[in-house]
Amino acid sequence: MSNDAVNTAVPTITLNDGHAIPQLGFGVFKVDPAETERIVTDALEVGYRHIDTARIYGNEAGVGRAIADSGIARDDLFITTKLWNDDQGTQSTFDAFERSLEQLGLDTVDLYLIHWPAPANDRFVEAWKALEKIRETGRARSIGVSNFTVPYMTRLLAETDVVPAVNQIELHPAHQQPETAALCAANGIKLEAWGPLGQGKYNLFELPEVTAPAAAHGKTPAQVVIRWHLQQGNIVFPKSNNRARMAENFNVFDFELSPAEQQAITGLEREGRVSAHPDDVN
Repeated sequence: MSNDAVNTAVPTITLNDGHAIPQLGFGVFKVDPAETERIVTDALEVGYRHIDTARIYGNEAGVGRAIADSGIARDDLFITTKLWNDDQGTQSTFDAFERSLEQLGLDTVDLYLIHWPAPANDRFVEAWKALEKIRETGRARSIGVSNFTVPYMTRLLAETDVVPAVNQIELHPAHQQPETAALCAANGIKLEAWGPLGQGKYNLFELPEVTAPAAAHGKTPAQVVIRWHLQQGNIVFPKSNNRARMAENFNVFDFELSPAEQQAITGLEREGRVSAHPDDVN
């Protein structure tokens, strides 16, 4: 079976602007820039078509080289990058976007995000208005935010014209951010989960709510958690530097968790944030 045939298994989600996004993608957070081209090449060969990077990761150029060498049609790829905190502001946002396109070697990105609200800077509304203008040019097909909790999202919705297509947040069974999720759902904003497996910072893969369905379905705990995300409606992009693990994370479309299994994992919510709080990142 060809990679493209494999890739047909990945469902798409329609965003509030009408564009479709593959629900399962590949993230390159903390991927060594020197290794990025190889790692993204592996991911594309496994079948991933949705790649999530950011200016601050320092690896947009490696992503771009892998895309250029892949032979995959641009229309078959979904590429996301993000605006860093220091670049928030009108002209600085435009300049940062141009630099990201240059690093990626692309004329357009499919999704451009404000990486963090950076409240000490208090420029995320200004930055968002610049993103609205970028979207009008067609060079970013969709725009969204990342790490926006309820207060930041509420203000953004009140002071700007375009509703974000997505909000990319820390989201895993112990930390599901239900209030943020509810606000996003009420406004047609899709959730993207970063750190979807808890970043190895708690014993998620040893919990019976995860190990029992893994045994029942002949899957790994990681596959079960990814499947839980998909059935929750989350857009998810696990990362791995290991090709076999990339393939394992991709192989989640041949089983389905029962409602009881799904509910048991959802019941693991305990406000268990394992990374920085958006109030503290500036």
